[in-house]
Amino acid sequence: MEKKRKIRIGKVIGDKMNKTVIVAIDTPKRHPLYRKTVRRIVKYYAHDEEKKSKVGDTVQIEETRPLSKLKRWRVVEIVTKGEVAEIKPGEITN
Repeated sequence: MEKKRKIRIGKVIGDKMNKTVIVAIDTPKRHPLYRKTVRRIVKYYAHDEEKKSKVGDTVQIEETRPLSKLKRWRVVEIVTKGEVAEIKPGEITN
């Protein structure tokens, strides 16, 4: 019997590592007593073999076997390409 692997969709917030991206998944939930919507952001380390995903992209990740100390997910596909302006600190003028 094959188990269904978990699939999540989130935004890439870090791509500085080799073949690894950090994906943030935002989950809004209602507080059980106060009924206010509370945002819960969870960060996952995902394996990106081709190094195609960049910061700002929305990606689909899938659960997999442990690949390293923190990596338990892999990038399945890039849903949308993000547009993040790359500005260096020296380029900002007041």
